[in-house]
Amino acid sequence: MAVREPLVVLPTPRVLRFRPPLSSLIPVTDALALGIVYVLVGFHPVAIVFAVLTFLILNSDSSRIFRVNPRLGDDAAWLLGRVAVSLLLLMSVVAVAKLPLDIRAHLSNLTVIAPLSAIAVIIGRAAAYALGRAAKGRGVASERTLIVGEGELAIGLAKTLLDHQEFGLRPVGFLGRSQDGSAVLPFLGECAELDHVVHQHSVSRVLIAFGDTDDKDLATVLRASERTPAEIHVVPRFFELSGIPQGAAVDDVCGIPLFHLRRPALRAAARVEKRAFDLVGSTLLLLLTAPLLAIAALAVRLSSPGPILFRQKRVGLNGQVFEIVKFRTMRENDDSDTAWFSGDDDRVTRAGRILRMTSIDELPQLLNVLRGEMSLVGPRPERPHYTDQFAATVSRYDDRHRVLGGITGWAQIHGRSRGLDAVPERARLDNYYIENWSVWRDLVIIVRTVAVLLRGDDG
Repeated sequence: MAVREPLVVLPTPRVLRFRPPLSSLIPVTDALALGIVYVLVGFHPVAIVFAVLTFLILNSDSSRIFRVNPRLGDDAAWLLGRVAVSLLLLMSVVAVAKLPLDIRAHLSNLTVIAPLSAIAVIIGRAAAYALGRAAKGRGVASERTLIVGEGELAIGLAKTLLDHQEFGLRPVGFLGRSQDGSAVLPFLGECAELDHVVHQHSVSRVLIAFGDTDDKDLATVLRASERTPAEIHVVPRFFELSGIPQGAAVDDVCGIPLFHLRRPALRAAARVEKRAFDLVGSTLLLLLTAPLLAIAALAVRLSSPGPILFRQKRVGLNGQVFEIVKFRTMRENDDSDTAWFSGDDDRVTRAGRILRMTSIDELPQLLNVLRGEMSLVGPRPERPHYTDQFAATVSRYDDRHRVLGGITGWAQIHGRSRGLDAVPERARLDNYYIENWSVWRDLVIIVRTVAVLLRGDDG
């Protein structure tokens, strides 16, 4: 049997994530606006609590700092909604908590503080957006921009940015196949050289504007460059037609929409956030399930000769091989690394069948989470024998290894007991999870996993 050698993964160089030059302008104006309200209402203590809470809610969405062309008309409803959330949270505290009457009387001032704060924040944002556009128009905060593509759209986008400096994007060249005499800027390399060109030319924004490069090849290049410090925007296909999604991730540059690729799971802050979530969650789960773990261990010991814990090599982050820990559910055998499990395998013990049906056999993997080898939620790590096969036959299968493997995941809650024919679908679901990660999504997956277990549902 061929043995998969652990991939030698070089340490990822510490790259400071790009932040727009004017990224501090919005939080500063928000703080000033809310501070003015605090002064206007006579330094009321409730106003400072409301101001701090509102400020945190307004600035918790980091994706908005990467926008190219923020406009008040697009943001007014969003801003009012965030102020309303702050108001509802404080009013909920009033309704639920047993507060003294004098404090309740003070909180009644929220009916004045909240509308004033909403007006102040909107005025502050209008000023911030105007100041930002003015600074960009004078070249104070221009960002070096690379355009991927060589066709009419790419050239038109470059001309638009050169003519409209108020967007703050200064194109330095194209990436793609050189077109003689038709480009307004030099060609700096092929698409496969994206990461190299970004670093060589100190690029902070990358705009994908179609071209001759195949979409699959371009997706591969973008995923291979996900740790680059530049922010990536994509012009959606068929943008001339109606129906382009709107929101914080979509900008409009003179009628050309730019969709921002968030890449949330791969940002340094997100990794810290996810690791903290894993440490807290796995510790609590180990404490809560300790009696269950003891009973399961005893059941395994009595079921058949052999160790209580089953250890097996799996492929995790960046292709590194680690040892997963589970409760043993089968009689000892020599082919567990290469055989695909069938639900009617007669080697499964009576206790093992119950442990598998309830997924209790997975609980020892909480130790893998504590050691930093796995996450609570993520792509399911596979055995090296099958990882080699799937990587060669399933599109984007190896892209799953961009993050830590998980005990449960987006693919698991969409079909926990599917066979080999479902591997391509699982790869798509896992990559979708990585590219749309959030702590909230992890919580949803955990809750849905519990629901699946309670129903005894396999798919």
